[in-house]
Formats: sequence, C-alpha cells, structure tokens
Amino acid sequence: MLFDTDVLIWVQRGNPIAETLFENTPERYISIQTYMELLQCALSKQHLKITKDFLKLFDVLVLPLTENIGHRAVVYIEEYGLSTGIRAGDAIIAATAIENDMMLATTNYKHFKAIHPLSLKVLKV
Repeated sequence: MLFDTDVLIWVQRGNPIAETLFENTPERYISIQTYMELLQCALSKQHLKITKDFLKLFDVLVLPLTENIGHRAVVYIEEYGLSTGIRAGDAIIAATAIENDMMLATTNYKHFKAIHPLSLKVLKV
C-alpha cells in the first residue's frame, strides 16, 4: 500500500485509525513526493532524524519519480487541475500509486476522487 503524507502525519501524532492501518499493512510504501513533504515539515535536525528513523524502523520504502510517473502526473494536472484543484504533489503521489499498481491510503478524498483508475483507502480520522 502507498501511504499519502497526511496518513503518516496522523500515525506520528498517534491517531488510532491511522496507526491500525499502518501497523497492519505488511508492505509500506511512499512516493518520493511524500518523502520530501515529510522532510520539509521537519522543524529541526532532531525532528528530521526522528522522521527518517520512523521510516526506517517501519521498513517504509520510498518509490522513485520515474519518467512514466512524471508524464502521468502532468496528464492529471492537465485533466483535473482546473476542475478539482489538484496540485503537483498530489498528482505525483496518485501517479506513483497507479504506476506501481497500489492502493493509496489517504484522508484527502477530495484531492484524489476524480483520478481513475486510482484505488483509494480513505481514512476518516
């Protein structure tokens, strides 16, 4: 399963719904976009280390930005940018899930609902 940035933030905050899904998922993946967003949220070097240690502890694999993911993300911006307001980061995350044939776990249904054939696991936290 591919995890959206928001779900990992909820896990780190101790949300039981997000924690349960995360802990019960045997293979955990994030996109390079999510990885960068998590690093960008760090307020200090200590917080940066905590984030990186968290990902390592739970064997979260970071999936790279490939040419196909980049092309697909551009298509999503062209197709859905005006109607849904999808931003580049979410387009990259959605494209990563689809290119790797994975379900995306997120709390942000409205960011991804228009993208087909994206498979979503929407958490209500």
